[in-house]
Formats: sequence, structure tokens, C-alpha cells
Amino acid sequence: MSRRIPIVLALSALLLTAACTNKKVNNPIANIDSKQPDKVLFDRAMDAMKHNRFDVARLTLQTMINTYPDSEFVARAKLAVADSWYAEGGTASLTQAEIEYKDFITFFPNMPEAAEAQLKIANIHYQQMEKPDRDYTHAVRAETEYRQLIMQWPDSKLVPDAKQRLREVQEVIAQREFGVGRFYYLRQSYPAAVARLRSLVEKYPLYSRADDALYLLGQCFEGEIAMTRSRPTCSGTPPRPVGCFPENLKADLIERFGKLAAEDYSRIITRYPVMDRAEDAKARLLALHQPVPKPTKSAVAQNKAEEDSRKDASMLSKVMGNFGKHPSVAEAARVGEPTLVDPTPVNATEVVQQMANAGVPASKSGSEGHTLSVETAGEGGPGPDQAVPRSDAPPVENSAAPTAQSGANELKPSVGPTDANELKPNVTSANGEAQPPQQVNEIQPVSTGAAATASSGSELADDATVASSKRKKKKGIRKIVPF
Repeated sequence: MSRRIPIVLALSALLLTAACTNKKVNNPIANIDSKQPDKVLFDRAMDAMKHNRFDVARLTLQTMINTYPDSEFVARAKLAVADSWYAEGGTASLTQAEIEYKDFITFFPNMPEAAEAQLKIANIHYQQMEKPDRDYTHAVRAETEYRQLIMQWPDSKLVPDAKQRLREVQEVIAQREFGVGRFYYLRQSYPAAVARLRSLVEKYPLYSRADDALYLLGQCFEGEIAMTRSRPTCSGTPPRPVGCFPENLKADLIERFGKLAAEDYSRIITRYPVMDRAEDAKARLLALHQPVPKPTKSAVAQNKAEEDSRKDASMLSKVMGNFGKHPSVAEAARVGEPTLVDPTPVNATEVVQQMANAGVPASKSGSEGHTLSVETAGEGGPGPDQAVPRSDAPPVENSAAPTAQSGANELKPSVGPTDANELKPNVTSANGEAQPPQQVNEIQPVSTGAAATASSGSELADDATVASSKRKKKKGIRKIVPF
């Protein structure tokens, strides 16, 4: 009897447990600890990702997506598939991760995670970005993707991080453009250098060496002045030297190039007053007999904030950077708005045309301003009883009809009141004294647009304020010998 009691109790406990188990299976939602099968698969995939078993995680997630297409975890599963490729790393994996992230943005553009997916797409190219003198494909792609995030999701909390990364990417691209422009400048290909450097300063104003780019622009135009002065001057009568310039055209070109150089030097002073090239720009403006503008206090404060936000790379990082693949972004600004829309790029062909047309009046279409006219035969032809004149017959003098002596298609130079190359006597003033002629190579002071706009908008900064805001940096031998 005593042996039957434990057996009966054990059977009762087993039946009670079976009853409870059947109840949980029949109604899985009734208990808070119950789990749906799609959630089980999702949790299993997340656990596999924690243990770096990315292939197992992707297989589990894909099984859940295919088996339960209407599950509430489908969006998170698609994002997790992309994250698994992103975390795995490697060129092939990152390429596949970008495809998966773009697919997620296409299907779920309104979810908060879409901005995160866009940021990771940009980070993929940021991680593969190389030095400025190497392949810049990933740098350009990173710039495009960061811009897409900022413009498409302006209210996202990820925008500040995207802007900082964009400033760093633009620093690398600007460094490459500066190297190309300097390459053309050293080979005296001034139109190509102007096109590169002009596009650089317009597109990336936060570049750490924007003052050097503007200074090189001014040096390009001064190089054009030196080349123009070295060209021979056309004399009044032929034969003329090959490639010669009329005297008045040379003066117009020199004045035009001097004005363009002054605009770039003035922009250094008004936009980057605390950078190293400001003093050099003032010296060049004085040498060109151009007015020196004064920067405003707001411009000084803005430029000072930009310079203070930059970081100086340590000596160890500079040495190790020579052996690395990725560029250094320490000198990128931490303040300011990066450029989101590219301005119209400057074409080297347009620069050549502008330089060729500089100083040439629009009414002068031929070389040296001469035009040719065609004289047609009117009523001076032979009469009804006269023979047709022969070409080998001697000319007949006829003062009444001078046009009959010349052929109908003969070209004659147009006779104007003055000749473009004719030397003029000294012009006398009102009191009878002779005035000296204008010097050809003298550069006349011209008020630049930068100097005119510098005094408007805010109060001008004095020299003491600019000097106290200077942030001296050792950038190596960067000074370019002026002409």
C-alpha cells in the first residue's frame, strides 16, 4: 500500500504537466512568454551576428523573409542582411552591402532607418577613400552620398555627422584639384591652371589652402602679363613679326590681366584675412598699383573660427601616413556649411577665349582691327556700242568714272578716318601744354569688385584685430616667387 502512493502522485504530476503544455500550444498568444515563429528566426539570426557567423545570420534572415513576407520584422530583417555584409568587411562584402542598403531605401524610404542606411552607404566609400594623388572615385562617390543624406533627410539626427564627413571628403578632393592646378601653373599652362583653380575656390571655400589657390590664380594672370610684354609689337607697315601684338592691344591685355589678378588677391584679404597668404596678397596689390581692401570684422571672425577648428597632424601620423593608403583629414574644417550643390565648372576653353578677347573691341573683327570691303560694279560698265574690256588691255584713265578701272570682285581696304596702328601726336591741353602719351606697360589703378564690396555689410576690421587673429602654421616651403 505504501508503494502505490508515490506512483499515484507521480502519475498525477505528469498528467498536470501535460495538460499545461497542451494549453500553451493551443493558444500561443495567451501567455506573454510565447513567441511567434518569425520572431524566433529573427532572434536566432541576431544571435548569429553577435558571434560573427554572418553567413548563418543571412541564411536565417532570408528564410524568415521568404516564409513570412507579411511579418512585421521584414523591414528589420532586410536592414540586418545589409548590416551583416557591412560588418563582414572586404571590398566584395561592402559592395553587396551597398546594394542591400539601396534596396532597403527603395522599399522603406519613410522609415527612420532609411537615413541610417544612406549614412552607411556614404561611409562605405569614405572607408575606401584614397590619397589625393591616387584614385579619387570613392571620394567623389562619398561626397555624392553624404549630400544625398543631408538634402533628403534634413531633420535627421545623423545630419551633423554627415556634414563633418562631407567637409573631410571635400578637403581631400580639393587637395587633388589644387595639385592639378599647380601642375599646370608650373608648366605655364595658365588657362588650364585658371580653370582648375577657379573651380576649386568656387566649389570648396572651406579648403585649408584656399588662400594658396587664390594666390596661384593671381600669379597665373601675372604670368600672362609677363608673356604679353615679351611678345613683339607690330610695326605700322609689313612685314610684321610672327605672333606680334599691336601696341594698343598689348596695353589693353596688360590692364585686363592686372585687374583679374587684383580681384583674386583682394579676395584673399576680404575672405581669408587671417591665413598666411594675406600679407603676400597685399604686397602684390601694391606692386600692381591696385587698391588694397580691408576685411570686415565678420570675415575675420569667420576665418579665425575655421582656422581654429582645424587640427595639426602629429609628427608620427605624418610619418606613418606616407606608408598608408588612406588620406589625412586633420586639416579639414570643423565649422561652416559644406557645399551641397556644385557651381558651374570653369572650362579651360572658355578661359582661353576670354583671354583672347580681352582688350579687343567688339567692332574689330579682323586682325589689327582692319576690315575689307568689296566694291561691286554699278552703272560704270560698258555702253551698248562699246566693246567688252579685256583683262590684258592697258587701263584707261577716266577721272569721271574711277570705278570702271577696277574689277568687280577686287578687294579694297576700307579707308577710315584713323588707322589702328597710326602714331598720334601729343595731345595738347587747354592751356597749350603738350600732354605726354599714355605708357603702354603702365598698369592703371582700377577699383576691384572685392574692394568695393568689402566696405559694405559690416564694420571693417583694423590691422590690430587681423594681426591678433593670425594663426601661424608651418606648412613647409610654399611661397611662390612672384614675377
